[in-house]
Amino acid sequence: MDVTNPTLKPYPAYKDSGVPSLGEIPTHWEMRPLKHWVTINKHVLPETTPPEYIFKYLDIGSVETGSLVRRPENLCFKDAPSRARRILTKGDTIISTVRTYLKAVYFVDKNETDLVASTGFAVLTPRSEVDPAFLSFLIRSNSFIDRVTANSVGIAYPAITETVMGGFHVAMPTSIDEQHHITAFLTHIDLRVNRLIRIKRRMVALLNEQKQAIIHRAVTRGLDPNVRLKPSGVAWLGQVPEHWEIIRSKRLFSARKDLSRPDDVQLSSTQAYGVIPQAKFEELVGRRVVKISMHLEKRRHVEKDDFVISMRSFQGGLERAWASGAIRSSYVVLKPQANVDISFFEYLFKSYGYIRALQATSDFIRDGQDLTYTDFQMVDLPLLPLDEQRAISTFIIQATAAIDTKRTRLEREIDLIREYRTRLVADVVTGKLDVRGVDLAAYGDELAGLDEALADEDDEGEEEIDEVEEDAG
Repeated sequence: MDVTNPTLKPYPAYKDSGVPSLGEIPTHWEMRPLKHWVTINKHVLPETTPPEYIFKYLDIGSVETGSLVRRPENLCFKDAPSRARRILTKGDTIISTVRTYLKAVYFVDKNETDLVASTGFAVLTPRSEVDPAFLSFLIRSNSFIDRVTANSVGIAYPAITETVMGGFHVAMPTSIDEQHHITAFLTHIDLRVNRLIRIKRRMVALLNEQKQAIIHRAVTRGLDPNVRLKPSGVAWLGQVPEHWEIIRSKRLFSARKDLSRPDDVQLSSTQAYGVIPQAKFEELVGRRVVKISMHLEKRRHVEKDDFVISMRSFQGGLERAWASGAIRSSYVVLKPQANVDISFFEYLFKSYGYIRALQATSDFIRDGQDLTYTDFQMVDLPLLPLDEQRAISTFIIQATAAIDTKRTRLEREIDLIREYRTRLVADVVTGKLDVRGVDLAAYGDELAGLDEALADEDDEGEEEIDEVEEDAG
C-alpha cells in the first residue's frame, strides 16, 4: 500500500539554527539548550524509602523507540537493584543514556502510580511552556537520537551523561498552540500507521503459524499420507510412521568437549541467524556487541553444522552453526552423528512441539535460565532413514518457500512504513514541514485511500493466507 504524504509545505521563512545536523529552522522558533526546555531526573527514590514499598520497574530491555516491549516488573524496594531509582510521572519522556545504540525512548502518556525507571535512562520532564507529547516526538526523532549516539562514549556500552545531553541545543515553537497542533497531527498519523502495522504483523503471525504447521507435520509424520502409524510413546511426537524409531537424543548428538583453538573466530548464537561469526552479526544488526576478553581459553570450539544450546534456546529452539569458531563456555555444543541430516534436525529443533518439550524439562523460574545437556537428553528424538530425513528437509524448503517470500515482503513493508513515519516525524518536529494550517478532519479525507486500503488489507490478508495453504497442499 502506498502511504505517500499529502502535500505539506515548508514554513514561509527560515533562519540558521547554528547546529549543522539541524540546518535551518522556522524564523519564529527558538533555539535553547534542552535543559532550558525540560528538567532532567527531577525525582528519585531516596535511600530512606520503606523496604516494603512496591513499585513498577522499567529497565532498558523493556523499551524500544516509542513503545514498551515488556510490561513493568513489580519489585519491592528491599529486593530492587540499586539502579531502580528514577521516579516517573505522566508527561515524562525517558531515553536511554547507556547502551544508547538501543535507541530506547518511551513517553509516559498515562497516569501510572509507583512507576520507576532504571538510572540507565534520563527522565525528561517538560516545563510549563512545552507540550509533553511534542517533547516525546522530538526526543524520538532521528535528528535527536543521532546526536545522542554521536556524542556517546564507549564501544561495548556507549553512554552519554545527562549534562552532555542537557546541553544539546534544540528548536521548538514558543507557541504552545502550535506545539499542540503539531502533536495532534503526528498522533493522527501515528494511529493510522500503527493500525496498518498491526494488520501486517497479524498476517506475518498467520504465515509463521502456517509454516510451523507444515514443519511439525513433516518432522513427526513424514511425507507419505498412507503410511501406517504407531504410538511414539513421546507426548510431543504423538503417532509416528511405523518404521521410525524413538531413541535417546544422546545417540544422535554428543556433547562436544573441545576447547577453543588459537585461530578460532568468536561466534554469536542468535535466534534470528543461527550461530555465526560475531563480525557478521555486527554487520547484520548494524552495531557492535560485547566481545569476550577474559578466560578465552575456556571457550568451546564449534564446528560448522554443530548445534548450540544457548540461554534462549528454551524460547526459540536450538541453533545451527553456520561457521566454525569458538563460543562462550556457558553454552552447550552438540556434535551430530553420521546418521543425522543437519537440515532435517534444524527444522525439528525449531518446531513448536520440540520447543515445548524442551521447556518441560525445567521449570525456568528465572528468565534466561541455562539449558544443559542433561535437559537435552530428556527429550527423545525420532530416528528415520537418512534418505528420508533428506527428502523431508527438501520438501519443507519447497513447501515453505512461498510463505517465506510473502513474510519477507510483509516485513519489508513494515520497515518502509516505519521509515515513512520516522521521516515525517523528523520533518515536522524540526520545522521542515508546516502543519499549522492542516485541518485534521480534511486531512483524514485526504487519507481516505489509506483507510480504504486498511479495510481491504484484512480481506487481502486472508486471501493470501488461503493461497499459502493451497500452495502447501
